[in-house]
Amino acid sequence: MPSEWIHPAESEEAREVSIEIERALLDPNAYPHGPETVEMAETHISWVFLAGDFVYKVKKPVDFGFLDFTDLAKRRRFCEEEVRLNRRLAPDLYLGVVGITRENGELRVEGTGDPIEYAVKMKRMPRERMMDRLLEQGKVDETTIRRICELLVDFYDMADTGGEIDRYGKIESIRFNTDENFMQTEEYVGVALSERRFDTIRAFANRFYEDTELFESRIRKNRIRDCHGDLHSGNICIPGEVIIYDCIEFNERFRYSDVTADIAFLSMDLDFRGRRDLSELFVHEFALKSGDLESLLLMDFYKCYRAYVRGKILCFAFDQAESGIERQARALETAKKYFALAESYTGEAPPPRVIVMFGLIATGKTTLAEALGARLGAPVISSDPVRKNLVGLAPSSRQFEAFGQGIYDRETTDALYRKMVQDAEKLLAQGQTVILDASFRDPAHRSLVMESAKRLGAETTFVLCECEEELIRRRLSERLSDPHAASDGRWEIYQQQKARFEQPSDILPGNLIRVDSGEDIQATVALLERLSS
Repeated sequence: MPSEWIHPAESEEAREVSIEIERALLDPNAYPHGPETVEMAETHISWVFLAGDFVYKVKKPVDFGFLDFTDLAKRRRFCEEEVRLNRRLAPDLYLGVVGITRENGELRVEGTGDPIEYAVKMKRMPRERMMDRLLEQGKVDETTIRRICELLVDFYDMADTGGEIDRYGKIESIRFNTDENFMQTEEYVGVALSERRFDTIRAFANRFYEDTELFESRIRKNRIRDCHGDLHSGNICIPGEVIIYDCIEFNERFRYSDVTADIAFLSMDLDFRGRRDLSELFVHEFALKSGDLESLLLMDFYKCYRAYVRGKILCFAFDQAESGIERQARALETAKKYFALAESYTGEAPPPRVIVMFGLIATGKTTLAEALGARLGAPVISSDPVRKNLVGLAPSSRQFEAFGQGIYDRETTDALYRKMVQDAEKLLAQGQTVILDASFRDPAHRSLVMESAKRLGAETTFVLCECEEELIRRRLSERLSDPHAASDGRWEIYQQQKARFEQPSDILPGNLIRVDSGEDIQATVALLERLSS
């Protein structure tokens, strides 16, 4: 992790106060309005206390290089800046800066006496109306996007420009940011992104800097503004009216930028969440309403930059051993997705591909899928855990059913394949190659994949796994004695599945590969990688 992300040792006094604040502000009695309960959320720079109808945000005494909250005066100043800047877009949300005082040995929020700490006081917003959650539920429509555009057009028209702000629109300032990104991610090449992807994105950025007139034009037209800096769906609430909040207050470098860079963040976020339709509407609607058609020329450049930054930050999270193995693994997988999305904006990324690993049970589909996924850096969606999740079972639980019965009946199986394809579509929309691992014995289920891939402009490769029945029988026997195996397959299920398996005459020969999974797995994976590249 770069050194600027590691804060220096705090003084003993500061550490003691930090521990006291974290403990004391979880007590409802510390607040003037007496909330029934208090919850705490934590980021690397703040404690956020959810106290009834209000939220109190306390800055940690840390120094990350790009921000410095190490003394009380600085924390108070940045609290005041946070309120001032965020009232531009959310005037009714930010209520002010309040002191935290000590009374009779106890900490009190908005108490009397000299503050030992400060907090930003806000109205509490309904979590269920946050835009990121609404997107997950499919509840963001074109009308909402147009309302966001209208709010942002007015915001940028009123935002400060000129003078020192213009400096951040110059090529040397923008290039400093991208060069820093590439320098800080070199150690993750071969881990979170391939050397080819790294080189493609870097070359794409550098080519843009050759058009000096385009960047100078942005400055002349006053398109470099005091922006939001962190404009994504997690910072937008839609309880009725649109509320955009939590802009960056701690470093002007991250807020002073081309308006396009700000817009690109939300557009990229929509792309990442599989809503390119809303992303394209947002970009074009903003260009028309703001009269800034030139922004369309820079949009892919800035979306690539934003996606790359997200990938970089997740790489830093991957390096934090204290996060735990599961969170580290999740951070790395998400970083890969962002880097793939960044490459998709360069115009040189290969089209996304869906690789379907299919065949009868115990023919080695999952083993091959996972090995190929590791080689390609592609996520694997396997039927066993997806099916168990659909019916509310733990992925590793066993559920022995008769063939085609219980959780393996037609209705559940159809739902399984629809869910697998839906999950794959989200990844394909991000420019990701994805691997599906299931029997796909029914042409109707294979058709779901082919239709989806065609709609998204993705290529398809079907890999039919086959092997000797003696090996299949042995594998099934071993699974039954393995308490960690997720598969419910048995020899009698294999025989019934074999009798009903429809050969892939519906798949074009050029899209079908047959492999003997009884062969050496590394040789097979190498073959699959070559044929599916």
